[in-house]
Amino acid sequence: MAFRDLREFIQALEERQELVRVRLPVSPHLEITEIVDRIWKGKAKRNVALLFEKVSGYDIPVLINAFGSAERMALALGVQHLDELGHNLGKLIDPRLPSSLAEMIGRGQDLLKALKSIGLGPKKVRRAAVQQVVWRGEQASLSRLPILRCWPQDGGAFITLPQVITRDPQSGARNVGMYRLQVVDERTLLVHWQRHKGGAEHQRVAQAQRKDHIPAAVVLGGDPASMWCSSAPLPPNIDEYLLAAYLRGAPIEFVNCVSQPLEVPAQAEIVIEGYIDPNDQRPEGPFGDHTGYYTPVEFFPALHVTAITHRRDPIYPATVVGIPPMEDVWMGKATERLFLPLMRLFLPEIVDVCMPAEGVFHNLVLVSIRKRYPGHARKVIFGLWGLALMSLAKAIVVVDEWVDVQNLSQVAWQALGNVDWRRDVVIVDGPVDHLDHASYQHSFGGKIGIDATAKLPEEGYLRAWPQVVRMDEAVQARIDQIWTKLNL
Repeated sequence: MAFRDLREFIQALEERQELVRVRLPVSPHLEITEIVDRIWKGKAKRNVALLFEKVSGYDIPVLINAFGSAERMALALGVQHLDELGHNLGKLIDPRLPSSLAEMIGRGQDLLKALKSIGLGPKKVRRAAVQQVVWRGEQASLSRLPILRCWPQDGGAFITLPQVITRDPQSGARNVGMYRLQVVDERTLLVHWQRHKGGAEHQRVAQAQRKDHIPAAVVLGGDPASMWCSSAPLPPNIDEYLLAAYLRGAPIEFVNCVSQPLEVPAQAEIVIEGYIDPNDQRPEGPFGDHTGYYTPVEFFPALHVTAITHRRDPIYPATVVGIPPMEDVWMGKATERLFLPLMRLFLPEIVDVCMPAEGVFHNLVLVSIRKRYPGHARKVIFGLWGLALMSLAKAIVVVDEWVDVQNLSQVAWQALGNVDWRRDVVIVDGPVDHLDHASYQHSFGGKIGIDATAKLPEEGYLRAWPQVVRMDEAVQARIDQIWTKLNL
């Protein structure tokens, strides 16, 4: 199901009773965060998306927690269950030759469908909903928008659910990133793009070319697949909107910006146009981040606003991060499910992967594999550390194929019971996440790989590896037959 815009997604959420309209006046200064945090910390009746219709001091409503459950995240990306993301992509990129004519035809149809969704080029329109109202110059004021201040020690108000569009100053390749933006004044934002992200590379290229302008657009809203795709860790120079088009099964409509040489989704709610000065570095933060800690003050470039466009009755989308779990848990789970087949393309022995909320994604990666030879687990550990942003993973735990890595209790049982801590652990130095506060040096620190698989004699294990305790299958079948009669 392809949603044309955020309005259609909101309607679908309401039809499924997944959204509550809040009609009491609520402040964007801390109060919205407290309400959302209570939902996630079990203090509300259920986890729902919220549309705050009366935001104190503003005429624009705020949508939040729209991606905050497995069901809502799946709906946003057009599937029944998140596991379908990997299944569908896995079929499309399967490197094996078709075994029959029927399979070959099926593959061709899947590929044709994907190509149709992406389109032969950008689908441009002249008139766009997001440009029904246009503000330029001094009228283009950020004070019109209900931008949230999330936590008490935050350095200011932050835009938290953007699609930040820039183009590589050299190649012209588009990058779309979900970078938080701190409000400095009515026409200035600070762009928190971390050093490993595509936007930061655009800044480095611009500085090398001695350019002082990077055209930029901050897109708020649009179809939910486009909103989510700005957070996807795609390889360099792969357009995030191509992924969004594939997921929604239809090309995205674009319109030219009114003040910058960029194109933006025509069905968005709000667009902030401007330019980033790569040499205008200012202190940004603190910010209550998804690690559950405040990210300290660092210097990031300024975005100078040149225009703001929006619908006549715009909706401001936002998210709140903090002590996990929060909404980003399910945004990250969608990433995990979608990119699993890409991991398998390079490491086909992988059965499943889990990046639990407790590890805030990069701190812990659980992997099950089909182990076939000595050192196989270590091969997977180093292989994952060599794959794009998986290089930032601090801890990788590898278990045997029968272990369900989505079951954290089962993984803990295997990891704690199957490891000789002197022999089955790899500790290295390497790149870590920009936000990692535990590393003694910025973005560089210790990483650990743990082989929690059953050990082989060739790996130096000279005893007989014990069998897992399991019931006889015939007995299980017998009890299955009488189970309902036991009244248990």
